[in-house]
Parts: sequence; C-alpha cells; structure tokens
Amino acid sequence: MPDQPVPEIELLRAAYAAFNARDIDAVLALMTPDVHWPKAFNGGFARGTEAVRAYWTEQWSEINPHVEPVAFHPEDAGQVLVEVHQVVRDLAGAVLADEYVGHRFTIEHGLIQAMEVCSLSSSDLGA
Repeated sequence: MPDQPVPEIELLRAAYAAFNARDIDAVLALMTPDVHWPKAFNGGFARGTEAVRAYWTEQWSEINPHVEPVAFHPEDAGQVLVEVHQVVRDLAGAVLADEYVGHRFTIEHGLIQAMEVCSLSSSDLGA
C-alpha cells in the first residue's frame, strides 16, 4: 500500500520551493500571522510575517541561500524535523557555506507557526 501524503510534509515542500524561487508571498501564505522565525543570518528572531518579509529581503540583498529538503522526520506535537542541504553563496556566486542542518517546524492549524535551526544528530534522525 503506497504511503499517503502527509499534509505537514506537503506544506513544507511547498514552503521550500517558494523560498528557493524567492516567492516571499507564497511562503508567507503558509505561515501563521504571528510566526516565530530564526534570523540565522543576523541572529535573533523575526516575529510575524512582515518581520520575516523584511528579514528575507535584507538577507537576499547580501547573500543567495538555496535550501533543499533531504528528509522529513515527523515528531510529536505537530513538529517536523527537516534535514536540509543548505548552500549559501555571495552575490558573485562564491560558496560561503555548504552544509547539512536541521530545521524543526511547529505546524499549527495547517500553517507554519515556528521554525528553529538545529544541528543534526543521530538521535534526531531516529538512528
């Protein structure tokens, strides 16, 4: 019997695709109005969709990140850990970072409520 699509994973796939396409409105439409988002590039957090818009607009004026989901690990309480391959380039195309990191999402009422960046350990991945 084939696996049924998991709505949270489909939501996150759409969010990564829109992020990589730089379609801010499409990503923000997948978030709660009071989303809690890490400002990994600057430090701290953005609270709310307009703060996330401002953060990404600033970030993309300085760097060019591409974040590709590799694996999805559903957890308890509406959380999903996503293993991602993140390649960050400067605006001239030079690679600044090429790494695998974890993004832990909290999903509420079918929307992204929060995201945190975390390191990937074998215990996180169920190994």
